[in-house]
Amino acid sequence: MAGHSKWANIKHKKAITDAKRGKIFTRLIKEVTVSARLGGGDVTSNPRLRLAVDKAYEHNMPKDNIERAIKRGSGSLEGVNYEEIRYEGYGISGAAVIVDCMTDNRVRTVADVRHAFTKYGGNLGTDGSVIFLFNHCGQLLFAPGINEDKLIEAALETGVEDLISNEDGSIEVITAPHDFIAAKTALEKVGFKAELAGMIMKPIKETFLMGDGAIKMQKLLEALENIDDVQEVFTTAVIDERAII
Repeated sequence: MAGHSKWANIKHKKAITDAKRGKIFTRLIKEVTVSARLGGGDVTSNPRLRLAVDKAYEHNMPKDNIERAIKRGSGSLEGVNYEEIRYEGYGISGAAVIVDCMTDNRVRTVADVRHAFTKYGGNLGTDGSVIFLFNHCGQLLFAPGINEDKLIEAALETGVEDLISNEDGSIEVITAPHDFIAAKTALEKVGFKAELAGMIMKPIKETFLMGDGAIKMQKLLEALENIDDVQEVFTTAVIDERAII
């Protein structure tokens, strides 16, 4: 059992994400473009690209936008050359934070990230300062109320690495990175579609924050999420749902 308010944290982040539809499209286009550049434009042989395309379709991105992003990434069309950068730092009470970015201007991005950390009580760290506190894995998160027994039975048949029943009733299915797409596809075929699914940096140990600390940490995370060049923010912090506005 883990995560007193895991579902509240996830719902809040998802609500913020859904409210910024235009920004989400920009982030998804970057991910599709970079995935195609790094692994080629064929979704059948590029798992990262397939995941990016699936996510784009889930957010109702037009097919033409996706195809143009793939062509730009694979070199068929000219476009902006994005690079991936990861920043590591600390938030309130030492909670670890990872900030994954895609940018065409490294100087601008690091300045924006550093400013957010400084303004909201955190500290930008050095490379490797917190990465050891996370595991890279696939995550499928299911809402409270799902048929736990049937989900667990179906998940075990896909060879997942771990199943976590959180105190709030939500269930996490954890996979190895290379098994994520197969597990996601298999579970959807038997009727289990996750509320949130993707590749994540999962905390090895979480930091539960309450009161003023929780409010300050929430502001820091939202400030980082609001930076245009930021793709994903991962943290060891689990924020008391009473502090989520």
